[in-house]
Amino acid sequence: MKICVLPGDGIGPEIMAQAVRVLNALRTDGLAFELEEAKIGGCAVDATGVPLPESTLALAQAADAVLLGAVGGPQWDTLPREQRPERGLLGIRKALNLFGNLRPAILYPELANASSLKPELVAGLDIMIV
Repeated sequence: MKICVLPGDGIGPEIMAQAVRVLNALRTDGLAFELEEAKIGGCAVDATGVPLPESTLALAQAADAVLLGAVGGPQWDTLPREQRPERGLLGIRKALNLFGNLRPAILYPELANASSLKPELVAGLDIMIV
């Protein structure tokens, strides 16, 4: 199994490093896979001038799975539209025919008082935004 790892920008690389740690822990249970990393988003713009390099797209298309981190950040806000990090995300979604976006939202009881909404309105929040 080939997994394409695209850490992206901002907090993406930090989160992806932990996801890779989990995957590597699974290797000890007999799961075999190959991880290959590439650039997408702002870091790709910095390195290549485009948010979705052809090499990244080719790697993703050849993979059995793709792990994608966050893209973008304020340092790329002034770039022309075609160079914006989000164009990499939109481009890879289009190329791979991925049109669903699942966003789970869970409120842990300990954080209910931190919400800008009344705690009784958000208590038990556990929804999936599609």
